[in-house]
Amino acid sequence: MALTQRQPDISYHPDFEKYQLRTERLQPQRPVNPSLPIGFPAQLTGALVWEGKDFTDENQWTLSLTDSQLQEIHEALLQFKSQGKPIGYVNQDTFLLPELGPILRQEARALQAGPGFFVLRGLLVDRYSREENIIIYAGVSSYIGSIRGRQGRATVDGVSKSTMLNHIKDLSQTAVAKNIGAPAYTTDKQVFHTDAGDIVSLFSLNTAAQGGESKLASSWRVYNEIARTRPDVIKTLAEDWAFDGQVRVQITEIDLELIFVATVMPKNLQYARRGFTGFLHLPRSKDIPPITEAQAEALDALHFLAEKFSLTLDFQKGDVQYVNNLSIFHARDAFVDTPGQERHLLRLWLRDPELAWETPAALQPRWDELYKDITEDDQVFPLEPYIREGAGKA
Repeated sequence: MALTQRQPDISYHPDFEKYQLRTERLQPQRPVNPSLPIGFPAQLTGALVWEGKDFTDENQWTLSLTDSQLQEIHEALLQFKSQGKPIGYVNQDTFLLPELGPILRQEARALQAGPGFFVLRGLLVDRYSREENIIIYAGVSSYIGSIRGRQGRATVDGVSKSTMLNHIKDLSQTAVAKNIGAPAYTTDKQVFHTDAGDIVSLFSLNTAAQGGESKLASSWRVYNEIARTRPDVIKTLAEDWAFDGQVRVQITEIDLELIFVATVMPKNLQYARRGFTGFLHLPRSKDIPPITEAQAEALDALHFLAEKFSLTLDFQKGDVQYVNNLSIFHARDAFVDTPGQERHLLRLWLRDPELAWETPAALQPRWDELYKDITEDDQVFPLEPYIREGAGKA
């Protein structure tokens, strides 16, 4: 009788020694002269291909706000509040930034062409209420991506609405601790991954007492290294994967959601690990087939290469980080909070209709969930942290 296949010895937290041993163990099974699957390029080129060592000064990715720009943001806030409209109505027409706006549009173009990220530094968090900070965040971000993505659903006065904002904060010491299924709501490290949507933005309301550094890696650089040294791993990534209900995978010869999406032009690379390993109170379902040893090796290869080529950012209070989610993996270190010094980020998923890349067919259903049929009145912006759908148990 054939033995039932078991889930490999792999967890959400990558283990480099296990990765090395698995690679050695699988070596005899690899083809002698492996080739890339049809439709996958031998190399990606351009300014979106980079390594952390290519950057020598944070001024290369930081846009520091001037006093006049901060005053312009303040006046835009007051003008918007005077209209008495919900936050869903914040856009470039209702949050006017005549000096800063054109500069932000230049940065938006750099997100698409390279290097694919930047940090806006200096927002005066302590000057404003939570709601005012969210208005400012939405207003400034509308110049980077005028379309905001839906991050979940909420019932308001009996009506289902779209939640547009998520809080990234440790909730492991609160009443919802046993519902947490994602590291975003713990002090644990987050391994390299992508979110959903074109652009991921994080606004730092406060930093941790220790740790919590933000890390970025060019997924294009990671792809190039695997394609050059281990094309068999690309083939593994392009195979059918058993996936959990909390995520989805759609595969063709060219498109692979969650692991890799490679279209003819441009290249959209997507990778997430949690759905294949589980995390905390949201373990991988026992009702689906386990991943293979080769797939476990591929997951680790993505993480450790991203780590090798990564850049660590000094993410300060009042910073807003903007990242091209289609060309960059992001991660964060574990951290320690103390009373009054608790890491708290706000997140938006954005899309720029003027500059957006063509969405691959495999991603279109998910992108429709994010961006389609959202009106100004449909949008809600929670003021307090909550566990987002798909990141925990109900």
